[in-house]
Amino acid sequence: MKQDPGEQIWHRNSRGPSAYIPVSQLAGSYFGDNVAAVMGLHPEYMRVFWKTQHQVLRMDGALSLPERHYLAILASARHQCAYLVSLHSSCFLQVGGDPHWLEGLQAAPLKLRKLNDLNKILAHRPWLITKEHIETLLSSQMGQFWSLAELIHALVLLTHFHALSSFILGCGIYLPEEKNINARPPSPDILINEGTSTVQEAERVLAQIKKLDEEGEETSQEEMETRFEREKRECAMVMSSEDGPQIVCFPAILCFLEDPDFAYIDFTRRGEQAPPTFRAHDYSWEDHGYSLLQRLNPEVGQLLDEKFQVAYNLTYHTCATHNDVDTSKLRRAIWNYIQCIYGIRYDDYDYGEVNQLLERSLKVYMKTVTCHPERVTRQLYNDFWRQFKPSEKVIF
Repeated sequence: MKQDPGEQIWHRNSRGPSAYIPVSQLAGSYFGDNVAAVMGLHPEYMRVFWKTQHQVLRMDGALSLPERHYLAILASARHQCAYLVSLHSSCFLQVGGDPHWLEGLQAAPLKLRKLNDLNKILAHRPWLITKEHIETLLSSQMGQFWSLAELIHALVLLTHFHALSSFILGCGIYLPEEKNINARPPSPDILINEGTSTVQEAERVLAQIKKLDEEGEETSQEEMETRFEREKRECAMVMSSEDGPQIVCFPAILCFLEDPDFAYIDFTRRGEQAPPTFRAHDYSWEDHGYSLLQRLNPEVGQLLDEKFQVAYNLTYHTCATHNDVDTSKLRRAIWNYIQCIYGIRYDDYDYGEVNQLLERSLKVYMKTVTCHPERVTRQLYNDFWRQFKPSEKVIF
């Protein structure tokens, strides 16, 4: 079989695009772009992802091009994603940005600095955001206020790059060598002892899916609420910020941070109150977020809606070596568990399914990627779903 030219180039280089995924498993036609090489495992999602990113960064919008790339830098710095900080520092200069701003957050205009609190809370503890945060930014103060259209554009950018930072760090994607800014490399190879239990991983998941389908249990709203609160408490027990290795934040990133120690907190484990429950049906993307964006920026609203739909429904009906599998229950368990970490509850979902379908090693990885992506290691990546294909791990 003829070798992919992209794969040939990667083999000639010292490393491939990802520290965790073998080059042979990646989308070789995208060589030269490490993110695309990994995300290209799922072309349908990558298509809408790039369209969305192109729209918010390059097309008509309320913010100037330098402001957009600067917000990408600030958002990525919260999760210490050197890949994106480096990339968008270069893009910032290419679109005419003031080099002085790259000296750090304090060198940026006051208007951008005023977004710092919102950025750090969105990245780590979004349940703390109140209407006062928004009102303060929208109110006039020395001519540095934000218009609603500008603020919505900024929020889309911040959350987009928070999520992309998690994807890059969670997949061990390397910073291109020629753009290295003292980035922490993904953790080195670790020998994994694949015991016999991993061989049964997919079979266990399939058996649980079948069991749930056959039971068809009718659960009361009261019981579903109880199960959610139990799962939310257990989420906090999976790991805490002290459990991971101590990460050094390099000056090239640290200069864009104020309050760098501000991070996600596992409240229950500290003996404090857990994040408040946010009922998704009280304020949802479909009924509220989408309509707001359609009014202020319809192109972005449509693309985000498409991206969410593709992400939620993406499946190839496989489970490791098994084909023709209905993965909807597994995908929804993962989708809802991630949101449960932040206290978001779906009234129509039985959270008892989460513990039946998601093993602890998968929960540890998911929570680390979601809350502390800079702490993801090859060990964490290898510890879950060892029997599954890399493309299946990336999709989730």
